[in-house]
Amino acid sequence: MKRYVSLVTILIVVLFASSSFSAERMLEERKEVKNIIFMVPDGMGLADVTAARITKNGIDGASLSFETLERIGYQRTYSEDNTITDSAAAASAWACGEKFKNGEICLHSDGHLYKPTILELAKSSGKATGLVATSTITHATPAVFGAHVKSRSCEQEIARQYIEVTRPDVMLGGGLAKFTAAKPDKCGTAGNFIVEAMKEGYAVAYTKQDMDYAVSNGARRLLGLFNNSGMTPEYQRTPGITEPRLPEMTKAALDILERSEGGFFVMIEGSQIDWGNHANDLQYQTGETLAFDEAVKVVLDWINASPERKQHTLLIVVADHETGGFSVNGNEDGGVLGQFVPGWTSTGHTGVDTLIWSQGPGSKALGRAIDNTDIYRIMKEALKDEPEEHRK
Repeated sequence: MKRYVSLVTILIVVLFASSSFSAERMLEERKEVKNIIFMVPDGMGLADVTAARITKNGIDGASLSFETLERIGYQRTYSEDNTITDSAAAASAWACGEKFKNGEICLHSDGHLYKPTILELAKSSGKATGLVATSTITHATPAVFGAHVKSRSCEQEIARQYIEVTRPDVMLGGGLAKFTAAKPDKCGTAGNFIVEAMKEGYAVAYTKQDMDYAVSNGARRLLGLFNNSGMTPEYQRTPGITEPRLPEMTKAALDILERSEGGFFVMIEGSQIDWGNHANDLQYQTGETLAFDEAVKVVLDWINASPERKQHTLLIVVADHETGGFSVNGNEDGGVLGQFVPGWTSTGHTGVDTLIWSQGPGSKALGRAIDNTDIYRIMKEALKDEPEEHRK
């Protein structure tokens, strides 16, 4: 009888512990998501990660910052009309939750319905919003979160929609010429949108010093345009350059966006990893990957500085596609430990799946094989908002 009672007691304890663990995990997944930080290493494949880690920390060195995130999954990347996606269609899948044709910016060129972007949903729920990139801020990836246009070439129309329609609170990157052009773009748009931005209450920055001043002066809206086109690559930077780096723009964005009591959504892109792979240039590619990783460390330091931030911030790191078919090559019969030979299969994009690193409430759904459109649904559910369909 005593043995029977002991076995029953053990079974009850095990079931209670299991139930408590499950309940704890359920509570963890149901924690309110106050902030969504969405980080994009454009064009980065797993081999890029390996090369950057070896370059920085050696063959057996420490992991990169984004490699330390709790969950790892991967996504399919194909577009509506091609096995090989471009950044516009890939990022539109994240931002609007459905497949688009290459070149489309969260708008179907045939006119059928599209969803509001995740940035628009965040804004409608009372959150601050931001876009940060090392390309022009009107380039394909940031554009899909704050605009709806038929072609990624309509960068001046994208600038107009940013200022006149969606109004993200923070926009930092290159692309000054897109906000001041006198000649119309493919969509027929031209104008000085910087003047309009100032009327809308944006502080405007053209240098790191301007940006830092705006942050310290309490700005709640900031438009930073630090180069006429894309920003200066890491490997070409000199000590006297006035442009901020991606980690510095990331910190500035967080400093402003955290002033919102309702939380925030921000997209931060290391745009030129893609460009380094297009150029088949290891120095370019690795420099941009490591700068992106520094930006991830800025984000992780910000999150870890507060228990509340840790409990209520969903962090996602995911590349839109892989570029160049980059690989870490060598001779296994006579190689030197820690050395490798870089190789590329093309100068264009490839169709391989890309990894997703994530942590925070809601991240459990990202730790598996998914489609890129699923990320929109996961973020939307985190915002607890139901989108309505719109027409252009």
